[in-house]
Amino acid sequence: MHAEYWLNRWQSNDIGFHSGNINPSLDRYFTNLNLPVNSRVFVPLCGKTVDIHYLLNKGMYVVGVELSELAIRQLFIELALTPKVTKHGLLTAYQAQGICIWVGDVFALTADHLDHVDAIYDRGALVAQPFAIRNQYAQHLITLSHAAPQLLITCVYDQSQRSGTPYSVPEVQSIYAKQYTLNMLSCEKLSQGIKGVTPASITVWLMSPSAS
Repeated sequence: MHAEYWLNRWQSNDIGFHSGNINPSLDRYFTNLNLPVNSRVFVPLCGKTVDIHYLLNKGMYVVGVELSELAIRQLFIELALTPKVTKHGLLTAYQAQGICIWVGDVFALTADHLDHVDAIYDRGALVAQPFAIRNQYAQHLITLSHAAPQLLITCVYDQSQRSGTPYSVPEVQSIYAKQYTLNMLSCEKLSQGIKGVTPASITVWLMSPSAS
């Protein structure tokens, strides 16, 4: 039902969650990842985010995963790229110069699909996970990427005041503290709240793998 919900949103063009602007936190904090050119950046549940344009323009190789094939076809049109499309079991790969997006369920993705990952940029994936599977999602990303450094954007508000995404995620530290050293780069209060719920904040985390 969760997958069907998102596929229907894309099919009906009910994509109010999609922004035509680069996420300001990505622009402000991307350099904190200290990535050389041609680093592989994994963007989970990427949709057709224009943040991918930003990463490509910074010389990154972008690897993503997205449930909606429609979203990825639109992404490549907007990038003015013609992808090579190949089936890999439950997943479909859309590839072009500097980019590979896997279409399908993120939980069907494996480390072999991704090759190596130098960093993760999670700008809308963790906040799309209901509480019941949030820890499972986080652990899956750790396995996929071998605990690659991560720039994570979440929000915090009183979830009892509304249902639906973006979900409030106050438990970032408890989810990730075993594998990462966490540094909160910012916590910005939103004057209009989240879908009208106040107070609400956007938090940006830089997560570095803990020494083993």
